[in-house]
Amino acid sequence: MIGILLNDNSYEQDIRELLMAFFPGETFAHEKQDDVTFYIEGTYAEGTFTLKVIDNDEILAETTFPLDYKNRLEAKTTIKKELYKLCSERTGHELPWGTLTGIRPTKIALTRLDEGWKEDNIKDFMRETYLTSEEKIDLSVEIAAREKELLSQLDYENGYSLYVGIPFCPTTCAYCSFTSYPIGLWKGKVHLYLEALFKELDYVAQKMKGRTLDTVYFGGGTPTSLSAEELDQLLTKIETTFDLSTVKEYTVEAGRPDSITEDKLRTLRAHGITRISINPQTMKQETLNLIGRFHTVEHVKEQFRLARELGFDNINMDLIIGLPEEDLDDVRQTMEEIKALAPDSVTVHSLAIKRAAKLNMFKEKYADLKIENTQEMIDVTAEYSREMGLVPYYLYRQKNMAGNFENVGYATPGKECIYNILIMEEKQTIVACGAGTTTKVTFPKENRLERVENVKDVALYIERIDEMIERKEKMLEKLV
Repeated sequence: MIGILLNDNSYEQDIRELLMAFFPGETFAHEKQDDVTFYIEGTYAEGTFTLKVIDNDEILAETTFPLDYKNRLEAKTTIKKELYKLCSERTGHELPWGTLTGIRPTKIALTRLDEGWKEDNIKDFMRETYLTSEEKIDLSVEIAAREKELLSQLDYENGYSLYVGIPFCPTTCAYCSFTSYPIGLWKGKVHLYLEALFKELDYVAQKMKGRTLDTVYFGGGTPTSLSAEELDQLLTKIETTFDLSTVKEYTVEAGRPDSITEDKLRTLRAHGITRISINPQTMKQETLNLIGRFHTVEHVKEQFRLARELGFDNINMDLIIGLPEEDLDDVRQTMEEIKALAPDSVTVHSLAIKRAAKLNMFKEKYADLKIENTQEMIDVTAEYSREMGLVPYYLYRQKNMAGNFENVGYATPGKECIYNILIMEEKQTIVACGAGTTTKVTFPKENRLERVENVKDVALYIERIDEMIERKEKMLEKLV
């Protein structure tokens, strides 16, 4: 356990998040405790800030620096830089992302590109301000430049995107913290969810009438947990309720291979779905069994080939690096299998164990499992992706990420997922319908974003659908 002692807690979260990056898995105390010997002490006084690293009452390192406490961004940046130096000296480690602990590092580069900065100036800024490694700076700027080009076709002010959440899965994976319920528990009752969802969709279509709908994205959960008939009913509802004539991209996550059938794929094709995801996460069977994905590696290949045979020409595959008991050879073998399938895009996730995931909630059960992620593993996925003709086009990070790395989407040029960029860069209003979804409303002229949450519990969502619509109305009316 690490103690954090501050005479002012204004920047406690920033300090704690950086310490979490240096000392993964540690817990934190915010007062003196008998069983805690290692402390970070921060004291603000008369325009200066003092940081101390204390172990068994011995001051191992200390630094004092001027600080303008009123300028929050500058103060936060300065404190984190100084703390980073102390932690790096003590541990002998440097973090690939430097002091950056937020989930959208490319936003720094993209914002400055939009302001007319040169790429070299952006790289200098990230290096000096955040102590980011050259490799991550280059990646951020490369992706930001590609994002800028891809998003240039959108009208942020008058356009919007639609997200539809299907909170059902065949089973819940050990690492998952998304809103999802085993579909078997809702057998015979899914129509109740769809009825509530349709009511919300009707409201959104009417409220956003006259605006350009750019992208539609079905996520979850696993949308293909629904039956072919239910999918047909839902997609027909979208077609008859929204004007899809301007939609540039229509994605449905087929996600779990064990949720896919030929009838479902034919239904998606019949409704003009332009992009699907078939997500193995790994091509190592022992790992699939361990994390609760009840399908085989061969099943992944069969479903992928079936989708190709039926005409899908934009298929994404999600992978997770850092899964329990996997090493570099396992990652390499997975990438060999993926390369043989030749998907149109690959999204590489670094394992992030959230509070609601089984790996965290049942630590005793998984305590003996080895979980590691290394730069070498990340490099292997990048090398294979580029060999396949895929280039990085979006990036984000998560809290509690193994190895303090990132998630990167690679795609064949022309097959990038615009919605993925929009959800990360927060440039456009995304109206989200369904249990556990979050609507993000942007106000470009004011450089402001506001969120509207739907309840996560499916039964509560059904029961309180009118309240969910009322929540949206209070926010969306501001767009008029």
